[in-house]
Amino acid sequence: MIVIHHLGISQSERIVWLMEELQLPYRLKWYQRKENRLAPDEYLALHPAATAPVIEDGDLVLAESGAIVEYICHRHAGGRLTVGPQQPNYAEYLYWMHFNNNLLGLFFAKAALRTGTRGPEAETIGTLIGSREERYFKLLDKTLGASSYLAGAEFTCADVMVMFQLTTATLFGGRGIDDLPNVVSYVRRIESRPAYIKAMAIAGPGAVPQNQTGVS
Repeated sequence: MIVIHHLGISQSERIVWLMEELQLPYRLKWYQRKENRLAPDEYLALHPAATAPVIEDGDLVLAESGAIVEYICHRHAGGRLTVGPQQPNYAEYLYWMHFNNNLLGLFFAKAALRTGTRGPEAETIGTLIGSREERYFKLLDKTLGASSYLAGAEFTCADVMVMFQLTTATLFGGRGIDDLPNVVSYVRRIESRPAYIKAMAIAGPGAVPQNQTGVS
């Protein structure tokens, strides 16, 4: 059985959601953040990358959301929720699977500017970061105005990867979506999915920390 090492209010919530979508059994092990909002030492020791999420599958310990969702879907679910190279929407799937990394890079760049040196150079970099972020989100809104989900008409892992940035990430200063009507509609559509509702009750930002076994 896959063990999900879940850091509270983190990207590991998406792995719980994925398991609920796939109706695969899993064991959830909770880790609470320290008062400074950083991960506890025992979580950081799970994997050399020292990031969330982390899963165990037998002797395998795996980090990185994109790797984990693809691994689970291909190794345990026959490729469900993924898009293969032979499918016409493969490129769209790949783009949105990696969209999370684009936004994370901008998030940390903005954080560095907030705590770093002020001056013309910092202002220029800040302007470039803001402009790029706006282009990313405008593209997101345009895409969701043309299709129900990010890779097309069907729900895929790309949606699992992106949803965190539109919801929980805002608790850490991520960009809001109120000015993006198609994105707002998309989030509401996702939030009505039974698997998402259950996953957020178990591992979302407002969930009560507890270790448990989930079998959908």
